[in-house]
Amino acid sequence: QVQLVESGGGLVQSGGSLRRSCAGSGSIRYIYAMGWYRRAPGKHRELVTTITESGSTTYADAVKGRFTISRDNAENTLTLQMNSLKPEDTAVYYCTADRYYSTTYSPDYWGQGTQVTVSS
Repeated sequence: QVQLVESGGGLVQSGGSLRRSCAGSGSIRYIYAMGWYRRAPGKHRELVTTITESGSTTYADAVKGRFTISRDNAENTLTLQMNSLKPEDTAVYYCTADRYYSTTYSPDYWGQGTQVTVSS
C-alpha cells in the first residue's frame, strides 16, 4: 500500500512559478508510473503529466514546455515544477500512482489534492 502526501501549491501571479511535491509513504521504486491530474472549476478532470519508472514522460499539450515532472525513487518523491503559469492553470492538482504497466495510465493511488490558483 502506498499513501501519497502532497505539499506546495498555493497562490501565484500569472507568469510566476510553483513547485509541487508528493511524498510516498511506502517505496515508490516499484511503482510503474506516477503522474499529476488536475480539476478546474466546472471542468472535467485532466491528466497533466506522467513519468514511468525509467523516466519516460508525457505532457498534456496545454502544459508542454512550461511544466516539468520528475521522480526520485530513492527519496520516494514526485515533483512538478510549474513555470510561466497562466490563470487557466488554476485547479486542484492531484498526485497519483499506477502500480502496473498498461497502455493507458490508470492510477491506483491518489493524493489528497491541493489548490493552485493563478491570478491575472
